[in-house]
Amino acid sequence: MDPLQDVLTLLDPAAYLSAGLVAGGSWAVRFEPPAGVKFNAVSRGSCLLTVDGVPGTIPLAEGDCFLLTRPRGFVLAGDPEAFPVPAGLIFAAAAGGPARAGTGDEVALLGGGFDFGARARDLLLDALPPVVHVPAGTREAGTLRWAIGRIDAELREGRPASGLLAEHLAVVMLIEILRLRLSTTPAPVSGWLAGLGDPVVAAALRAVHARPAYPWTVAGLAREAAVSRSTLAARFRALVGRGPLDYLTGWRLELAADRLRRGTDPIAVIARDIGYGSESALSVAFKRVLGDSPAAYRSRHSAGSRNQRSFSKESGRSSPAPSAGSGRSAMIERASSR
Repeated sequence: MDPLQDVLTLLDPAAYLSAGLVAGGSWAVRFEPPAGVKFNAVSRGSCLLTVDGVPGTIPLAEGDCFLLTRPRGFVLAGDPEAFPVPAGLIFAAAAGGPARAGTGDEVALLGGGFDFGARARDLLLDALPPVVHVPAGTREAGTLRWAIGRIDAELREGRPASGLLAEHLAVVMLIEILRLRLSTTPAPVSGWLAGLGDPVVAAALRAVHARPAYPWTVAGLAREAAVSRSTLAARFRALVGRGPLDYLTGWRLELAADRLRRGTDPIAVIARDIGYGSESALSVAFKRVLGDSPAAYRSRHSAGSRNQRSFSKESGRSSPAPSAGSGRSAMIERASSR
């Protein structure tokens, strides 16, 4: 079982694409902090990226892209001395085409973002740095360049189902960016993502994800990783930030929370399926970790989630800003400052 695939499936990422940006001459554009996870890719030319709270400036070359994992404002610029124009102004004037900044067209960018399920911050985003830069020269950049080119072509040509295809290509970009972070040394991430880069810890993580209901012990997980109990416990805690059994409890509760949000299975059935002997045992653990009983959590999250998904599917394509929904039918936005 692949833990990264498990988590992404649980979070159900949905991509949206915003209007492109074409710029030249002396230009700079300031973007407000995005509500979700933002990405931009340079399809032509080069520019500079500065992100609030992140030291220094990141040069972006043709084929580069970046992922912004925190709600922070940022500036894209061709000239570091240029006064930044608010993105909302130029995107509002785009009239269905790309937004334009400066006096030329030597730089072109594609932009968009990802909406995730309710637990994205705890499960994935907090394990990543505020900004992830993917240079064009990396192995993953080849797939990203292909995806960027296809997205650009789909949006320009308007062929049947072009929006849906572009959405899925954007999710491909997300997976490649996460793979890059996992393969970069020294360890660029924390939490369970960092554990995937260690062969010992990764073996234990795969075992937990393959059989979350199994009555695992630290000794049993150590056998899966072919190390001693003490070695696994120390390495797991050093990389993931908690012990193997604490991680197992957390993952079981994430599975329970997902089923409570999405489905109508009785709580006792969910408890049995994820390895708890009774509904009361699940309820005690669930309330201790997530702050609600399973019944209260279902009441607060399930109806709102279904309504939000319905809104996204019915009105997301004409809305000037993306919904916060997490359904797989994502939005394509051709005139948004995001």
